[in-house]
Amino acid sequence: MNKPVGKFRDQDINPCIEESDASQKCMNHYNYDKNMCGAYFQNYKRCRSYWHNIMLQRRRDGVKPDMPTAAERQEMLAQLGGKPY
Repeated sequence: MNKPVGKFRDQDINPCIEESDASQKCMNHYNYDKNMCGAYFQNYKRCRSYWHNIMLQRRRDGVKPDMPTAAERQEMLAQLGGKPY
């Protein structure tokens, strides 16, 4: 059964595409040995957790859209001096 993947590849919706791609690339490289890619999985989890918290805070503050756009996220990360995860 095919799932629509469009929204998962949309940078305005999914802030962790880069981390997801890195973990998938690692899995492909190591023939799907999960033990070899733990650092990539942790990085992806930290990314998801970080942006989930941002999304919840924006909801509480009444800011729309809940998830910042890709351009807004880049500005936020630039102000922080890089990725905090």
